[in-house]
Amino acid sequence: MRPFSFATTAQIICESGSSNRLAALCRERGAKRVLIVTDPGITQLGLLAPVLPGFASEQVAFEVFDQVVADPPEAIVDAALAQARELKAELIVGFGGGSSMDVAKLIALLAHPHNSQQLSDIYGVGNATGQRLPLIQVPTTAGTGSEVTPVAIVTTGETSKMGAVSPLLLPDLALLDADLTLGLPPAVTAATGIDAMVHAIEAYTSVHKKNPLSDMLAREALRLLAANLDEVVHNGSNREARQAMLLGACLAGQAFANSPVAAVHALAYPLGGHFHIPHGLSNALVLPHVLGFNASVAAPLYAELAPLVLGEKLRTGAAVDQTEQFIMELADFSERSGLPTRLRDAGVGQDMLEQLARDAMLQQRLLVNNPREMTEQHALAIYQSAY
Repeated sequence: MRPFSFATTAQIICESGSSNRLAALCRERGAKRVLIVTDPGITQLGLLAPVLPGFASEQVAFEVFDQVVADPPEAIVDAALAQARELKAELIVGFGGGSSMDVAKLIALLAHPHNSQQLSDIYGVGNATGQRLPLIQVPTTAGTGSEVTPVAIVTTGETSKMGAVSPLLLPDLALLDADLTLGLPPAVTAATGIDAMVHAIEAYTSVHKKNPLSDMLAREALRLLAANLDEVVHNGSNREARQAMLLGACLAGQAFANSPVAAVHALAYPLGGHFHIPHGLSNALVLPHVLGFNASVAAPLYAELAPLVLGEKLRTGAAVDQTEQFIMELADFSERSGLPTRLRDAGVGQDMLEQLARDAMLQQRLLVNNPREMTEQHALAIYQSAY
């Protein structure tokens, strides 16, 4: 066994209705002023409404910053940071999808009164220093796993993204409440669910940091996600299936936080940057094609995962045959969920494929984890196959 290190969120509460205790959980951590970081959709859907009255009864002052957008630019982080400092926030809550939780992580770090770092100082791996404010994450989608990862992604230019990666960004508490996901539209449910599956698959095949703990979490995550995805897409009010999806996404997050993702994400990021395709859908569009590229090297590992996705449908055979079934079933999830399955159907122009391949090569932080080495020519061929 290779030596490894494993770090994760200190506490996880997995319980329907648990978000109604958010104010009490903030109070338990000694906070008297709390900033809740979320997006306009959460406010409009009223998801915060049942949570907020508890703050008055717990005598905890709060403000809501609800301007987070998908792929948040630096200006959004700066605005949230200014509000946290003005409030003199003592605890930060991320409430929403991955973008809200990522911004919350950065605010918890940068708004600490003893932290003098700027946002640009902490991009990269291990560059964040000092202390951060207490941080609670409440996901409203079963996808990113951001509630248990030490990563925050920010859009830094027109099409480019940067990541800050540091153990300091790991939250103190993740609150998994299926009630918050009951109203998710089928397309969002499907895309975020496939995103979580990608996390599990890429963690299981990551070259450098794959380890027994991440493997165990990735397998259980994939089992839960594959068993429940069709149900939550087609019967979104099934609370038990929604809770299973939240737990699956969380376990996948724990896995890839310690055994990082690879080429699927590297090729997905430029799709989000240029065409503003939601991250989960970007992953889904390239997933079967990247796995097909990797299969010559990774088939034994994909075959180990195949029974978790296919169950009784899996036909016996060599690893390469089981891998083929595995890839086809993952592609079928998108088809059955009504998601676009080709780049052209998602608004990607064929004349942009070479640019996408060049941009994917900038994601060396991710590509080094891929089981098969990928060149720009390989990336272009994958985009062409996905087109």
